[in-house]
Amino acid sequence: MSVDSAVSLDGKKLTIMVKGRFDFGSHQAFRDAYERFYKVPETYVVDLKETTYVDSSALGMLLLLRDHAGGDDAEVRVVNSNSDVRKILAISNFDKLFDIS
Repeated sequence: MSVDSAVSLDGKKLTIMVKGRFDFGSHQAFRDAYERFYKVPETYVVDLKETTYVDSSALGMLLLLRDHAGGDDAEVRVVNSNSDVRKILAISNFDKLFDIS
């Protein structure tokens, strides 16, 4: 498991890439990926291209990110999830809280 992040050159978009299992063991690394920036980006992108597993604690971490980003007014996108992860997000109704593609 690893969590990496990259901010766009203009500082408006933060992309967080989760590799491997996205579970409670990722908690601190995931929080660090977005809390360490002084300037709050306008858009957050969580890239799950290399994520193999998502559990309930990962769903909670996504909700914490959404709150950090501004709640209902936040622009948080979840991209590149595989079919298993997408099914978990859909069952959890996260498609109503996040832009999932």
